Amino acid sequence: MKPTVSDHLLQRLHAWGVRRVFGYPGDGINGLIGAFGRREGDIEFVQARHEELAAFMATAHAKFTGEVGVCMATSGPGAIHLLNGLYDAKADHQPVVAIVGQQARSALGGDYQQEVDLPALFKDVAGAYVQTVMVAEQARHVIDRAVRIARDQRTVTCVIVPNDVQELPQVLEPPREHGTVHSGIGHTGVAAVPPATELARAAAVLNAGRKVAILVGAGALHAADELQLVADRLGAGVAKALLGKCALPDDLPYVTGAIGLLGTGPSWEMMEGCDTLLMIGSSFPYSEYLPKEGQARGVQIDVDPRQLALRYPMEVSLAGDSALTLRALLPLLKPRADSAWRDQIVKSVARWWDVMQARAMAPAQPMNPQRVFWELSPRLPSDVILACDSGTSAAWYARDLKVRHGMMGSLSGGLASMGAALPYAIAAKFAHPARPVVALLGDGAMQMIGLNALITLAHHWRRWTDPRVVVMVLDNRDLNMVTWEQRATAGDPKFEPSQTLPGFSYAEYARLLGLNGLRVDNPDDIGLAWEQALAADRPTVLQMVVDPNVPPLPPHIPAKQVASYLSALFHGDPDARQVMVATLRQWWAGVAPGRHGVTPADAAGRAEDLRDEPSGR
Repeated sequence: MKPTVSDHLLQRLHAWGVRRVFGYPGDGINGLIGAFGRREGDIEFVQARHEELAAFMATAHAKFTGEVGVCMATSGPGAIHLLNGLYDAKADHQPVVAIVGQQARSALGGDYQQEVDLPALFKDVAGAYVQTVMVAEQARHVIDRAVRIARDQRTVTCVIVPNDVQELPQVLEPPREHGTVHSGIGHTGVAAVPPATELARAAAVLNAGRKVAILVGAGALHAADELQLVADRLGAGVAKALLGKCALPDDLPYVTGAIGLLGTGPSWEMMEGCDTLLMIGSSFPYSEYLPKEGQARGVQIDVDPRQLALRYPMEVSLAGDSALTLRALLPLLKPRADSAWRDQIVKSVARWWDVMQARAMAPAQPMNPQRVFWELSPRLPSDVILACDSGTSAAWYARDLKVRHGMMGSLSGGLASMGAALPYAIAAKFAHPARPVVALLGDGAMQMIGLNALITLAHHWRRWTDPRVVVMVLDNRDLNMVTWEQRATAGDPKFEPSQTLPGFSYAEYARLLGLNGLRVDNPDDIGLAWEQALAADRPTVLQMVVDPNVPPLPPHIPAKQVASYLSALFHGDPDARQVMVATLRQWWAGVAPGRHGVTPADAAGRAEDLRDEPSGR
């Protein structure tokens, strides 16, 4: 058989370094699937159970490798299903190329079956570059531009290939004549370090500060050494956006941890008290958790100029690679003689970890979800890759897990989509088959799309050097984060028809698939279950049966939220009593973590007794 456009597309992707494509077949991409079959396995087609999973996997591949992720889907519904995972890539600035099929050119505009206006459909998510290959001569430069733009602009691009074009004879080199394009493959040189004059301006601002706060995100994940040197030179504390959790280890005493609604007390206090803000590789969006405008002078470093001075009115904005820019900035920074600011941060961080332990160990029915994460921390393998979902699992991931040097981790950050953890974990294993992977998700995400992803995991795990994948499911039969948002933000009680989830035997289902499955409902068994799962000879699903009424308390609670919360509890919330008891336990753990001879359980018990009295409300 003579080579076709489909063969040429795969050949060109391979030349760009693509070795894996995540997707799901359909007759709209039959030509492309046939081309995979004709290759000698140098590009692998990984069949996901759903196109959304494929797009999430491509995003995770980009996050965990630094390479371009590629996903593929058929025309019509297959292409539509890609969108959520592609928006995840766009929101987190990840390079992903989507290749989708389309009906034959002669049918377009005729309301043909599965005909969708794909350029219009993808114009937002892949607005940097979305193009339809109409003739064979286009194939080379369309693939070249899609990959280059995705890689260099760290965004999503889309290539649409009608099914009849897929079967056309390939054209390796377009004719040298008017109206043709002759593209090439290769590295793109970019300015990685800002000019010396701008570095000097930034240094002047930072040197003038006496209370410097640093906020890092995903753009600083490769700059750990430089971050530590700059933080020490400035006597600064370092807060981390969720996507930057692994930028610095949590065992550094000046690392305040997460910031924002899911953040820590020390991060909140540092931002409230600083006089200078250095933001590195982050587009953290919540202004209420940053310094008040005018309180702090600002310096920002980001590789994407479009992100500069977007979240805070920065005095100096530096466009450049975070590691190289910090390295160039360091000699210009003056050491701090006064350590009072750093000492204050270190003291606050040490106390916070005591609070976290007390909160995690507070009793719950049947188990405290925080304890599930707290007990995992000391048992994490040093080379683990963590994948977390959205919801309360993200809150406990942000606060209770202590990451160490060498670990990797991510989640759906900007989009905050449910359902990303398991496809992220599977893509991580394909990219790093010798590293253990832990996926952390709630039962809502598991029922939404995770159960299907488990089938893919069960199909592939035997090929990986290290078979360990631990899938931890918080089983509380509640769409928990939404429930808490209803109470604290809207002042509404839990609405059971929308919030309550059906029960499901996740561990039993895992065993049905040939995986390990453990169900845990006794807090004394949590540590042993983690150890067994991390020592297993195959992937393990840990079904952790936890209390839905343990609140993910934010680091700062405005009076308006307190009023809404109390209104929800006292006006028909079906779990009001349990919620109040759990909240008081968590509050007391923050006030007196293990001190004064009174435990959080004692305080909650006394509060429950008061509620039973007529005047208790």
